[in-house]
Amino acid sequence: MNNLTSKEKLILKLLYHVFIVLAVVALIVWMPPREKKFNYEFSMGNPWRYGLLTAEFDFPIYKDSHKLQQEQDSVMRDYSPYFTLDESVASHYVEAFDDSCSTSLSKIIRGAGRKERITGRLGAVYAQGIISLEEYEWLLRDSISSVYIVKGNIASRVNTADLLTEKRAYSEVVANNDSTFPARTARQCNINTFIAPNLRIDSVRSQAARDEMLSNVSPAIGKVMKGQKIIDRGEIINQSTYNILKSLEVESQKRYDTNRPIYTMIFGQTAYVLVIVLCFFAYLEIYRRDYLKENRKILLLWGALVVSSLLTCFITKNYSGEYVYAIPYLILPIMVCVFYDSRTAITLNIMNILICSMSVPNQFLFIVLQFIAGFVGVYSLRELSQRSQLFRTSFLIFLAYSITYLGIEAFAEGNFESINYHRYIYFAINCFILLFAYPMMFMIEKIFGFVSNVTLVELSNTNNKLLRELSEIAPGTFQHSMQMSNLAAAAVMKIGGNAQLVRTGALYHDIGKMKNPAFFTENQNGVNPHLQLPYEQSAQIVINHVTDGLKLADKYNLPEAVRRFISTHHGTGRTKYFYISYKNEHPDEPVNEAAFTYPGPNPGTKEEAVLMMADSVEAASRSLKEYTEQSIGTLVDKIIDGQLQEGFFKQCPITFIDIANVKAVFKEKLRIMYHTRISYPELNTAPQHDSKPRPRRKRFFKSLQDSGDAR
Repeated sequence: MNNLTSKEKLILKLLYHVFIVLAVVALIVWMPPREKKFNYEFSMGNPWRYGLLTAEFDFPIYKDSHKLQQEQDSVMRDYSPYFTLDESVASHYVEAFDDSCSTSLSKIIRGAGRKERITGRLGAVYAQGIISLEEYEWLLRDSISSVYIVKGNIASRVNTADLLTEKRAYSEVVANNDSTFPARTARQCNINTFIAPNLRIDSVRSQAARDEMLSNVSPAIGKVMKGQKIIDRGEIINQSTYNILKSLEVESQKRYDTNRPIYTMIFGQTAYVLVIVLCFFAYLEIYRRDYLKENRKILLLWGALVVSSLLTCFITKNYSGEYVYAIPYLILPIMVCVFYDSRTAITLNIMNILICSMSVPNQFLFIVLQFIAGFVGVYSLRELSQRSQLFRTSFLIFLAYSITYLGIEAFAEGNFESINYHRYIYFAINCFILLFAYPMMFMIEKIFGFVSNVTLVELSNTNNKLLRELSEIAPGTFQHSMQMSNLAAAAVMKIGGNAQLVRTGALYHDIGKMKNPAFFTENQNGVNPHLQLPYEQSAQIVINHVTDGLKLADKYNLPEAVRRFISTHHGTGRTKYFYISYKNEHPDEPVNEAAFTYPGPNPGTKEEAVLMMADSVEAASRSLKEYTEQSIGTLVDKIIDGQLQEGFFKQCPITFIDIANVKAVFKEKLRIMYHTRISYPELNTAPQHDSKPRPRRKRFFKSLQDSGDAR
């Protein structure tokens, strides 16, 4: 990959994004329903909320399903299914009985006419027909009073009660024998083994007979002619009008399915989704190009769009379209607002609801509700730092849903009685599920490596184990970190960065100093161990606080965003004190630059650049002999201008205007931090004999102002 030219890399990047866009479009288009949605919602007893509706084509008025079923049941009382008599069954079992009479039954069946008598009985029951017990119970269960038995080309109607089951056929064979051949002897012949069903249901003839009878029941009770008025706005939907509207819905669906080939629908859906996806891609290219450079960020955005669309399609295809209002679509913009930015969250929410609206009824209501609720959610959660904010946001979103829906319905209906108040239950379920966004943030942080403000606030707690150890082992470093966290946060807020991120990074940037705290001046107490060491060794000890800090960050599972501050707060700079001292003592010897250089890298974000500035400025400010506005300003300008000249900020998106604003904030904050105070006079208890006048009150307050202490 590193051997590719810039042009080849550009082509590969373009192909990658084209593949992602096409994959997203294919996944979204794969799920939506292909059938046409009836564009009107109505229920019996409520007023018609739309304009005048007239018939665009002739269509029948279908009967109510309950009434139609009653008429069909009435007709089906005379239904008689067809059974075919299989003569091969009788011949098979009669022959089997004859064979048994010559072998196993020879002793039992001997006697004049016994064999012929049983054979005749078997032939008689088979001629009458034997039905299986399961089919006989089916006839009784469906209240079928008669059947047709087909023998050859003749069909005879037989009452269901007269049909023989295997048990009844057996009784017919062994019963009614005289004293020379009693029933007990007949039963010893195991006649049941020679009895089997020989009536087979004729499915084709039975279904044809059923269809013919049902065809006599008309499913329609009338007809609506093209151009005929159906209903007008405000009219109450009665039973008759309801049947007409349901009939129109059915006929519209039939005509749509007949006249619209499936590939036309797929083409339309693909074009619609592709335009929306390309619009969002264009937004990223124009305003958030840095997101396109990180696969994890772009993967989460596209993946969220696909999951939301597929969930909507699944709900609308398998359940009622009303249930979409219980889906917490706003989890998506909330997550994007937390991990990305508010503008991207609002844009993605708009694109998402436009795509999901393909699958829902009453698209206008759906889009307006989600659009307004999305704005409210993003506005109320611009910076998430506490769990309680989610409860407030969820409540505000519920209010947004409720008030918007109430306003739209009141405007459309003209009264409050016909509003569907069940939707408020779905809104409540929606907002309750939104509360699960908090544990979802933790999952996304672990899967995609993001860090939220909530996590940063938790890490900033000085009772945290690592920070507590830093304050005990290296108290000077801890105080330095606290001071520069406030300094850097104020500067980042001025230039529009993430103040909480830089505040947390500042607290942890020097944790590596805990390994050798005495080798850093802020922790020394009159003893400097560097005096006994060569410059190279001292430089390595100081440089190692970066690598030691990264090891501690790995041990305590600090987020990557915080780890970056540890590795970049010195960039690829040098330990100037030891480097210059070494060169002064060895002017004619070559210097091993690597021995005095930090491993880097240089800052890559605004926040990292500001932290580097704050670290150097705060540390150097402690060496000032006097804290005047001029000395502080000169120090700030000298340090930051030097960092600019050394090229530390070439890889981060910080402008000269941003740097000027950072300088101004640093000068102001340092002036306040190091302002001088006046010495308060001691009360003189000795008697005063001189007659010099005391300083006037006005002069005293002037001295306070000149000293910078206005208290």
